[in-house]
Amino acid sequence: MVNIHDFKQIEEYVYEVPASFREDMRVPARFYADAVLLEGVKNDRSLEQLVNTATLPGAVKYALAMPDIHQGYGFPIGGVVATQLPDGVISPGGVGYDINCGVRLLATHLEQEEISPYLDILASSIYANCPSGVGKGGNIKLKSGELDRLMELGSTWALKRGFATEDDLEHTEEKGCLEGADADKVSPRAKDRGKGQVGTLGAGNHFIEIDVVDRVLDETAAGRMGLFEKQIAVQIHCGSRGLGHQVCSDYVKRFQKSIHRYGLNLPDRELVCAPLSSPEGEDYLAAMKGAANYAFVNRQVLARHIRHSFEQTLAGKVNNHHLYQIYDIAHNMAKVETHIVDGRPLKLCVHRKGATRAFGPGTEELPSAYRDIGQPVLVPGSMGTASWVLVGTQNSMTQTFGSTCHGAGRSMSRKKAKKSVHAAGLRDQLESRGIHVRAGSLSGLAEEAPAAYKDVNRVVDVVHGAGIARKVARLKPVAVIKG
Repeated sequence: MVNIHDFKQIEEYVYEVPASFREDMRVPARFYADAVLLEGVKNDRSLEQLVNTATLPGAVKYALAMPDIHQGYGFPIGGVVATQLPDGVISPGGVGYDINCGVRLLATHLEQEEISPYLDILASSIYANCPSGVGKGGNIKLKSGELDRLMELGSTWALKRGFATEDDLEHTEEKGCLEGADADKVSPRAKDRGKGQVGTLGAGNHFIEIDVVDRVLDETAAGRMGLFEKQIAVQIHCGSRGLGHQVCSDYVKRFQKSIHRYGLNLPDRELVCAPLSSPEGEDYLAAMKGAANYAFVNRQVLARHIRHSFEQTLAGKVNNHHLYQIYDIAHNMAKVETHIVDGRPLKLCVHRKGATRAFGPGTEELPSAYRDIGQPVLVPGSMGTASWVLVGTQNSMTQTFGSTCHGAGRSMSRKKAKKSVHAAGLRDQLESRGIHVRAGSLSGLAEEAPAAYKDVNRVVDVVHGAGIARKVARLKPVAVIKG
């Protein structure tokens, strides 16, 4: 068993278990936290899961966990592990079931007072135009073979269909397309689950939120992104729906059948993996990229629906209802990247599960407008609390493989939240604070109550204090749309 006392503080916000802690560990395990967040993880298995990830073949430098850590499947949510190519492993548990769950931030030229008279109608319009709920299908009908092209082209497919602009793609991680996706590596069952869900929100912790920028802390970076105080913005948080879930399920089963062929001994069967150079590893990476591209398109089509809702509600009533894109980022992904390790460039497979890419200034992959300030990082909070816009730093490149936190992180299971939170009372409380709520079910609302999450401000304070991201602006919700 692993407990919080096994982690020794080595820097102000960094706790570590050395590789000597257990014979099977290949690298140390590090956790970014403060004393309160460290204490908060003692009731689940997340730290044990973190130590387990340090045993993965090919792991380099250290296994990492962000301050929003909580228990997941195999990897903790908030976990980051890099394995060296060609024979390091790739693990579906290091990506998660909702492949490329991520966040898109859109901004307007409007201030809160301009939109306030129409906010209730706007929330209802978005709820009507953006299908949500478990298994809910959308209104985008794909022709035979078109889903395959969507998975392989990503946001380029959306651009060709008129759902995106060139500016949207420029301000999306990887321009909304992971090269090397292969639809043939995605099962018919996964395709069947995904073909009718393009442009849908889903349920669980997915949401659309209308926000107001209530604080700007870095004028230069905020100005580059076009953010200003009292501004109205919109967040979209969702992923690859049933298609991504099925891809993960399919490959977990396949890996479990093949793992002994490669002589891999793991402390937890949920860490099941395969060498990146193996047929199984190559196939999963190609299928995962297809699911990730599907998720980029899903958020893109939702952005189109939201723009339509703004036009429906605000045309002729305000001067400019146009929504432009700040950025779109993933937080459930495994990506092949080159990082400097011990002074040498190494080609690595970086698993980020419930963790966000946070590339620093000067990184060529970033849009030209952001290259000198660092990559925008979007950190949604729990429903009814703050969200944050950060930027990546040089420290994130040297300390965390260009990674940082992805959200507040759960502190209470969905089951426990449903039992302990009175959903109708929560809705009334949010409404009394001026937050318009549209939700498909009260039980779903209870699962995502603020009480079920850590304090996002504390989480952000840790990554800012540790230097693996920098604060730019804080957002506060004025309307929440959920499945």
